[in-house]
Amino acid sequence: MRIIYIITGANGFLGNNIIRQLSDESCEIRALILPGESTAALKGLNCSIYEGDITDLQSLRDLFDVEARAKVYVIHCAGLVYIKTKYNPAVQRVNVDGTKNIAEMCLETGAKLVYVNSVHAIAEPPEDVIIAESDCLDPERVIGLYAKTKAEAGAYILEKVRQGGLCGCIVQPSGMIGPYDFGSSHLTQMVLDFLEGRLKACVRGGYDFVDVRDVADGAIKACKFGRSGQCYILSNQFFTIRDFLNQIAEISGKKKISLVLPMGLAKVTAPLSEIYYKLLRQPPLYTRYSLYTLTAKSSFSNEKARRELHYCNRPMEETITDTVCWLMENKRLTIGK
Repeated sequence: MRIIYIITGANGFLGNNIIRQLSDESCEIRALILPGESTAALKGLNCSIYEGDITDLQSLRDLFDVEARAKVYVIHCAGLVYIKTKYNPAVQRVNVDGTKNIAEMCLETGAKLVYVNSVHAIAEPPEDVIIAESDCLDPERVIGLYAKTKAEAGAYILEKVRQGGLCGCIVQPSGMIGPYDFGSSHLTQMVLDFLEGRLKACVRGGYDFVDVRDVADGAIKACKFGRSGQCYILSNQFFTIRDFLNQIAEISGKKKISLVLPMGLAKVTAPLSEIYYKLLRQPPLYTRYSLYTLTAKSSFSNEKARRELHYCNRPMEETITDTVCWLMENKRLTIGK
């Protein structure tokens, strides 16, 4: 049987890592990118590139033009990660309306959908407990535009499965870090800022950081093993920001962070940080929302994904080493310059 994988957001951080792992399999890979977008992240990879916009249903027709007998998996990675304070209507259009369009195309073609959601869509518990998957994703119970749109889109997918017709499951990664980030996600920007000497201090708090390649592997395994209507957390473990940066320092030979700012001070200066990074045309590190996430409960359980998807994690030392090496090899930074 002919096997086809459709990857949306294919030239993004997670998307291109998924395609790199799929390239060794006997299958057809269709990579969706926005019209006119750079294909640098997909250079040399075994995939067919399609241009389209998930917010425009008609532009997806060619991508989903498949023969009736083919087995089609759709890994929907396309989305806008947004941590700024100012409201951005594009986040709703892409993360919610775009996801609905992808679900519609999966319903039409009978494809299995693996929707890449986020742990941000899970409501923060009132107590310090290990957070597991929830089948109730409610945008009213989460904080921030990004989290709300992810919760709304996830709830829509689960409802479509319950109604019958849609075959799909949801994977929920924590904070992704690793190589092949051609666009500089917020965490990659933090690594760059630290290595280039621009980050002299950090804030209290931390988060669950996971290797993007482990998430890619989990999303692919969800195509094969994920049960329809189920959510799977793809996390790793909690690190304080200071410990995370100190691991980078040990691997790169850079000086460790010694100054840890009080969270109250960081929150007061967060608006200035957004202005600073806007002038640099770089993703902001510290915003009111990102600071909230660093203090929110973030002890996530990936036991369900390990049990049902055979999901696993590599050591964070390997992740950081590979990230730094990739950044150097691609001339994104020069250690010791």
